[in-house]
Amino acid sequence: MKLSVIIPCFNAADTIAVQLEALANQSWHEQWEIIVCNNNSTDNTVAIVNEYTDKIPHLRLIHALARQGPSYARNMGILAARGEAFAFCDADDEVAPGWVTAMGEALNLHELVAGVLDYTKLNTAWQRRNHQQQSGLMYLKHSPYLPFAGSCNLGFKRSLYQAIGGFDESFLYVEDAEYCWRAQLAGAKIHLEPSAIVHYRFRNSLFSSYSQALKWSKAYLPLRQKYGGSLSIFSTLKLYLGGWKYLTLAILQVRSRGDFAEFLWQLGWKIGELQGAISMLSLLQLPKILCV
Repeated sequence: MKLSVIIPCFNAADTIAVQLEALANQSWHEQWEIIVCNNNSTDNTVAIVNEYTDKIPHLRLIHALARQGPSYARNMGILAARGEAFAFCDADDEVAPGWVTAMGEALNLHELVAGVLDYTKLNTAWQRRNHQQQSGLMYLKHSPYLPFAGSCNLGFKRSLYQAIGGFDESFLYVEDAEYCWRAQLAGAKIHLEPSAIVHYRFRNSLFSSYSQALKWSKAYLPLRQKYGGSLSIFSTLKLYLGGWKYLTLAILQVRSRGDFAEFLWQLGWKIGELQGAISMLSLLQLPKILCV
């Protein structure tokens, strides 16, 4: 089975060399290729990738320019891929030794595969937080209550892609959860492969971490609408407006930069939920005074 490793990238000049260097040191007994999907980068990303084409003969660079977003870039990578299975990683992370073999062997046996994430190698102490997918899959507290994994360490067979399609390009975030759910609802089983490890890189500033949490949280609203059914006004308010008193108490427990980073992440998440609630109320066409 030939494996295609697909990397979407946008302005990844500061980090992509680390990922490509890690992939250059990978091996597998079957055929495999690397496809970097440039999604309108304006920095030196393309030049850096081109420098690796001699070092990694099975590396190809394609340009995904028609629209912006990782879902689109990954889908363009799939269209260019020659493999019978696809393994996805990101331009700002680093695959651990043996990752290609682990993903390839797992995809020989399973149609949907998730690896695990390590948060120690690429992050300082203050950046690290408790996070799922270190030893298990991720879950959300609403329907369809199915596990999912981040697209930074995910793989699936071409046959699954042919059955359900690619990533939903309407999602700029949480497209990985959407794909995993869609695959499982179509009958696929998600396999967690503990030997397929990716060193995950957190955002390098307090504000960027806060901003990421806000965007992810807000993006879960259309995901819930797609898979959880319609929401009443009461359930929307309860879901997205609850928990603020606990956040207020959390600021009193801040003792370090790491504690503050965790607080800002939670704050960003709650504000994203609040914006999601306002958007939902607007969709329900409530009086504008309630949606300001």
